[in-house]
Amino acid sequence: MRVGAFLLSAQFPGQDHGAVLRRTVAAAETAERSGLDSVWLAEHHFVPYGVCPDAATLAALLLGRTRRIGVGTAVSVLSTTHPVALGEKAALLHLTSDGRFTLGVGRGGPWIDLAVFGTGAAAYEEGFGERLDLLLRWLRGSRVGAEGPQFNFPPVDVVPRATTPRPAELADWLDGRSGPLTRFPRQRPNGEHSVSSEAAHGGPPVIAACTSPAGVRAAAERGLPMLLGMHSGDEDKSLMLEAYRTAWRECGRGEEQLARVEREHMAAGVAQIEDRTATARARLLAAMPGWFEHGLGAHRTVDGRERRMRDPREYTELLCDLHAVGTPRQAADRLLATAERTGIRRFALLAEGSGEHAATMENIARLGTEVLPQLA
Repeated sequence: MRVGAFLLSAQFPGQDHGAVLRRTVAAAETAERSGLDSVWLAEHHFVPYGVCPDAATLAALLLGRTRRIGVGTAVSVLSTTHPVALGEKAALLHLTSDGRFTLGVGRGGPWIDLAVFGTGAAAYEEGFGERLDLLLRWLRGSRVGAEGPQFNFPPVDVVPRATTPRPAELADWLDGRSGPLTRFPRQRPNGEHSVSSEAAHGGPPVIAACTSPAGVRAAAERGLPMLLGMHSGDEDKSLMLEAYRTAWRECGRGEEQLARVEREHMAAGVAQIEDRTATARARLLAAMPGWFEHGLGAHRTVDGRERRMRDPREYTELLCDLHAVGTPRQAADRLLATAERTGIRRFALLAEGSGEHAATMENIARLGTEVLPQLA
């Protein structure tokens, strides 16, 4: 089992932006010292729910401040980012970190961000597939062009290239010829799609946030593992995993490839480790409802559409019920139960739910030193 810290750079009431970001950096360093597998960074715009506007940029800083731990985005939002610009960043981080970077992507929400960055609601409503395909072609290829409603440009060389050239492509390069325009998905002569994964293509691993049937299908069709949200219980996770398998098989891919990709599915959750369960719940219930109300309540839709917000206290109680909140033994049992029921053995756990710097560092340290050994 692989357990990482999910860092939203959450601004709790009364905190300034600089302190929040310094807490995120310190949390990543603590996670590495405590033996966690990875840290995962979120990005948001214009809301105190999270004050990091570019997860890939913050990932670059953390990769420079650490030596072992993996660093990923959870997620980089494709609806407000040019796929080629994001692909260039991902390749840069992959190459300079010796492969410690993972790119998590999602389509985001119908927020005012779409107007500010000029992509419009269509990028969120209909454009995610085209954006994701262009990003993947850039990460897997050597020469890429685009002919679509959102992006249209002639083939250009991919520089820096994150993948290792295949023999035929290397021969083309040695002969001074430009390689072929990469298409996605690639297809083998027998008709079986190749898996879009580190093992098959090289380059940075990519994971896709999935919160709907359409998102599950989009990930399966492209051979990408899923990042499942923290609001999902084990039953919901199991249903999404079964939908993924159905979509995968409908694409004609094999079971061995499916097994490899399924090992990379990841579930987001919450972790609060205390000596007593009541203390853990009380700490989160004292801090998280105010953060949810303060942070999520600041979202503005791009077109004035109605939005419904969960009751902050009820949502916090749900998260406490679903996830690793309690004593080290209870936290380990919760993770092991999810692994047994769903097969998911990779977790990104929100560790900053207390809103306090010292308490966050202690929580991460206890997760690494007291919970991880019980998962072996």
